[in-house]
Amino acid sequence: MRPELPGAAPWRNRARMKPGDMLAGFILIAALLCSVLAPWLAPYDPNEIHMAERLAPLSADHWLGTDTLGRDVFSRILYGGRVCLVLALAVTAATMLIGLLIGTAAGYWGGWLDDAVQCLVSIFQGLPGLTLMLAIAGTLGPGVKSLFIALIMTSWPDFSRVVRGETMKLREEPYVEGIRALGAGHGYIVTRHILPNMLGPFIVLFTIRVGRVILSIASLSFLGLGLQPPTPDWGVMVNDARALFRSYPHLLIAPGLCIAAVSLSINWLGDRLRDRLDARNVNERSLL
Repeated sequence: MRPELPGAAPWRNRARMKPGDMLAGFILIAALLCSVLAPWLAPYDPNEIHMAERLAPLSADHWLGTDTLGRDVFSRILYGGRVCLVLALAVTAATMLIGLLIGTAAGYWGGWLDDAVQCLVSIFQGLPGLTLMLAIAGTLGPGVKSLFIALIMTSWPDFSRVVRGETMKLREEPYVEGIRALGAGHGYIVTRHILPNMLGPFIVLFTIRVGRVILSIASLSFLGLGLQPPTPDWGVMVNDARALFRSYPHLLIAPGLCIAAVSLSINWLGDRLRDRLDARNVNERSLL
């Protein structure tokens, strides 16, 4: 039997799959598949209006009933996931790209650039994030464009702060100093040695942020500042159904459960991924 390396047991124990991991993974995979296959899975056009069938109950023809305009709720749920997930991924990717560029530049070169970036970050972080997001979206007006700008402007400071810290730590590593002494340029050091070593924390941040962005998109759409009807979006569906909750609770519960389940699943998997990366770092340090 092979001897155990120091620190290997804690890593192995923490890396085991838990029932929560399997459930979160199943929910996320199911949501992604349903969103991608929505044109083939949806029994009806999500925006097709049938006033004669408005507020129809759950049945074999309409699994989740119909809304106030006779649109099939199940079809809108499928297409709503497609819109929500694609938009969340796009917003998160754009936010992290901006934070990565600014944070890396500030952390690597330091000096006046770092002071200016930290001053700007402190200003944004000193303001309530939700209030600032609502103010930006309300000023620019409802729509996808204002949604993008509001979410990016309120999210990039957190990313840049984390990236700056990681960059400052990595630039002082002995191997970076050795490469710099051999005559390597700044661009080579940043792209070949700084950025690749931030991949782990970067993936964790991306995963956790996607879940938060989904909630933010749903919140802005619920308040009428995000996606607008007749777009099949979960937040829009919750907003449309709130006045009918007492008589037709399923119209609000169905999209609300989708928002909660997908967001919690992504956050759960992000936390587990962070735990695994932390455990791996502990093992690596114990072997030094």
